[in-house]
Order: sequence, then structure tokens, then C-alpha cells
Amino acid sequence: MRIVIAGGHGQIALRLERLLSARGDEVAGIIRRAEQGDDLRAAGAEPVLLDLESASVEEVAALLQGADAAVFAAGAGPGSGTARKETVDKGAAVLFADAAVRAGVRRFVVVSSMGADPAHRGDDVFDVYLRAKGEADAYVTRLNALDWTVLRPGALTDAPGTGLVRLEAHTGRGAVTRDDVAAVLAELVDTSATAGLTLELIGGSTPVTVAVKSVAGN
Repeated sequence: MRIVIAGGHGQIALRLERLLSARGDEVAGIIRRAEQGDDLRAAGAEPVLLDLESASVEEVAALLQGADAAVFAAGAGPGSGTARKETVDKGAAVLFADAAVRAGVRRFVVVSSMGADPAHRGDDVFDVYLRAKGEADAYVTRLNALDWTVLRPGALTDAPGTGLVRLEAHTGRGAVTRDDVAAVLAELVDTSATAGLTLELIGGSTPVTVAVKSVAGN
């Protein structure tokens, strides 16, 4: 498969790139800064330089031509203000989805956040973030031209992955390692039977492959 990842230098994206390239997939990661390219190459991915905050749908669609799947893993980051939650967490996700439709890429996986909700109230940065992610998710899930899956991980940690998770429509609050999020994403990209599902993810007791298969088609 050829898979294009938005936010290619993110902590989850780099882990995902390693997994995908190790199994033989062709992976491209979209990055904003050229100096990030070496990290992607080390992960086995092709770096593609493009700023999703200023790019056009046509530019992004050109990058997606010929891809089998697209993964939106971009984010403004914890140090950013409310404005970039709108332009990256929402705006770039909408742009990437529209570009996928234009390029004819059906399989589309979104890395969202537990608690994402377009009706979330509040004006603090994290409130704006959850609302922006929720609005982006709502937009993607209305696009019939995409076989979308939305993944909403719980609190992220850098502990080593266990390979054991809980993946359900509603899991309740909990933590999950970035390693395990990447492992689940690698399975989801390959599992089109999870199209149309919004899934929450936390650490658990079920092996990743079993967890994904158990929700597929539900």
C-alpha cells in the first residue's frame, strides 16, 4: 500500500511510519519544515514538504494521487494557542479530507482525541481544541466519498507499548501509550471493515490485532 500521513513528524506519526515501512508499505509523511526530513527517512518514510495551514486543496490532492490510504495525524501541539487549534486541528483536517475526496483516496483514518465534541463548551485552549477536533470529525464523517475511521485515544503516554488495548465505541477515560496508538492505526489502515466507526482507545487486555478485528464491521 501507499499511505500518506499528514503531520508526518508527530510522535504518533513517526511510530506509525516505522511500523508501516517495516511491513513493506510505501509511506509518505507531510511535514512543514525541511529539517524534519531526516527523522522521517530514518523511520522509512518519504518526507513531503507542505504547510497544510496555507496549502490549497489542489496542492494536497496532488500529493495524494495514487495513494491507497490517508491518515490525518497532524496537530497544532500543546504549546499552541487557540488560533492554531482552528487552523490545524480543524482546518487542516477538513482540507486533507477534501483533498482525499478530490484525489479519489477512499480509505481515510483520523487521529482525534477522546472528548472531541463540536458542542464542547468553554474558552480555554483545551476546550477550543476538543471543539475543533469534534468539528473536524463531524465534517469527515459526513463525507460519503470516504471510507473513514475516527480513532479517539485517551491520555497519551511515552511508556513502552504493551500491544494490549481496549478499542470500543465508548471505553471510558484512560491512558494509552503512543506505541499502542500507532499499532492500532497500522491495523486500521489495513482494515476497511472499520469504515464508518468512531472508536475510543485506551490501554487494556486485548491484543491489538484481535481488538481491531473484533470491532470490524460493527
